[in-house]
Amino acid sequence: MASYLQIENISKSYGPKVLFEKIGFNINEGDKIALIAPNGTGKTSLMRILAGKDKSDSGGKIMFLKDIKIAFLEQEYDFDPEKTIFDQIMYSSAEFTKDLDQEHLWEYERRVVKFLTNFNLPDPDQKMKELSGGEVKRVALTQMLSTEAEFFIMDEPTNHLDIDAIEFLEGFLSRSRCTLLMVTHDRYFLDRVCNTVMEMDHGAVYTYKGDYQNYLEKREERISNYNAETDKVRNILRRELEWIRSTPCARTGKARYRINAFYDLKDRASQVYTQKQVSMEAMKGSTRLGTKIINCKDLSFWYGDKCYLDRFTYNFQRYEKVGIVGRNGAGKSTFLNILTGRFFEDDPGIMTGVIERGESLKIGYYHQSGMTFNPEDTVLDIVNDTWLLNRFLFPHDMLHNKIEKLSGGEKRRLYLLTILMQQPNLLILDEPTNDLDIVTLNILEEYLKEFSGSLIIVSHDRHFLDKLVDHLFIFCGDGLVKDFVGSYSEYREFIKEYEAEQRSQARAAEKAEKERVTKDAQKQEAPAKKKKLTYKEQKELEQIEKDLEALAAEKAELETALNSGTLPYEKLQAASERIGQIMEETDEKEMRWLELNEGL
Repeated sequence: MASYLQIENISKSYGPKVLFEKIGFNINEGDKIALIAPNGTGKTSLMRILAGKDKSDSGGKIMFLKDIKIAFLEQEYDFDPEKTIFDQIMYSSAEFTKDLDQEHLWEYERRVVKFLTNFNLPDPDQKMKELSGGEVKRVALTQMLSTEAEFFIMDEPTNHLDIDAIEFLEGFLSRSRCTLLMVTHDRYFLDRVCNTVMEMDHGAVYTYKGDYQNYLEKREERISNYNAETDKVRNILRRELEWIRSTPCARTGKARYRINAFYDLKDRASQVYTQKQVSMEAMKGSTRLGTKIINCKDLSFWYGDKCYLDRFTYNFQRYEKVGIVGRNGAGKSTFLNILTGRFFEDDPGIMTGVIERGESLKIGYYHQSGMTFNPEDTVLDIVNDTWLLNRFLFPHDMLHNKIEKLSGGEKRRLYLLTILMQQPNLLILDEPTNDLDIVTLNILEEYLKEFSGSLIIVSHDRHFLDKLVDHLFIFCGDGLVKDFVGSYSEYREFIKEYEAEQRSQARAAEKAEKERVTKDAQKQEAPAKKKKLTYKEQKELEQIEKDLEALAAEKAELETALNSGTLPYEKLQAASERIGQIMEETDEKEMRWLELNEGL
């Protein structure tokens, strides 16, 4: 396989913080690699270096295979809000399309329209400013996928996408022969698309062939081996220390190389692998929860001419864990705003029905948009508790960092801390998995499983939903909400079976309709019932059949005589004329025979 990308000795630091140092790796044709690492360790920085939008601090080499097409997907898509979807894609693709002839340009445009349709964006003339975050991400993906590049480099491609869009992208990439490097936290997506996991850890890169489970197993093995090696080095160090301390007066005569090796061993012996993890122990308490949570009766909500909720009735129960899924724009976040009493100040829309909240209810609401902060705020300004900050992986040297300098995942982690430290008894999470690393997600999942309150989650992360929720509210559009008891995977299996049954029934109905139409057509095309021949016509028909036989026999005799070569000229001429007469008589009699037969 050809080497598509070779990286050697690249580094990146921000002030005293080293993200990675002199790392290197190779990506071959056909590799589909998921790059995972804790937040703030440089995943996005590495992606920006590869895209040419940032530089390595240590120089190094980044070598792509000559003449291969490369397409990048960044976390944030830069767009003109006044442009239409189609114009934005063509404008952003100008560097790719500038050398295409008219025929290939048309092909590219057709692919753009096809992907927009697959991503449920059927109106390419819609303005970019009218799109949700998930719809903007689908525009960015359409632009990238339409290039048909050999090598895709993507930073969090599933962020903000609804599950339908994720499953389409998942299917496309798993079938594609493209080479792929992507940052992702979606474990189902990772397993179904990628064949390799690449981990950035403590400034180094480790590669594991196989799926996510294999990565976890091999990673644990690597760490155990590393720490076991450390124990061996410590034993050697102990013996060397005894040697160094022996006969101190003769130390100057000891081998210099061995003394130097002793200090190298001392450094290595101090290197025990530890990984800091977010600790949720301090957050396990919650405010006492009464019997009434939120009761909804005939709840409807309209914004303009669009219905987001249509006569919704449900009483939320103590300790229940409900997941909310549906397409972008179906009203999931609006529903959460209704439950919590948050409305748009300028135009709140029209709400009807009744909503009641329990007196002891204390809501912790984690918004999809994240927290609002002053650019000059520091980590310590947001949470003035150094112990808690340390438990959430904000060590002392980060406390005075400005919020705007944090990575997306670090901002999300800090925001999550501000919600949990309030000790709510109803926790509402709107897309909590965006930008969080896989390790933090695992810990958050374990915390939420033990959460001693009620939980409402809007998420596109299927793994996250499967591990946590008891049932699902499916937002189907036009205000319709259906309740499904079970996990998301069980729901998808139900939908697949239901859709398969519907397709089977549709095919059966289509087949029955075709058979009915065919029978009707046959009835219409069937000839009218033929009348019975009269006695005279029947006798005529019988005579014609006898005459045709006689004419055929006479014609055969004359043809034999003609072919014998023994007839004199006069008989030869007479025979030829008679054959002509027989043929004419035969034609006449056959025509009459057909007329009489059509009457049968």
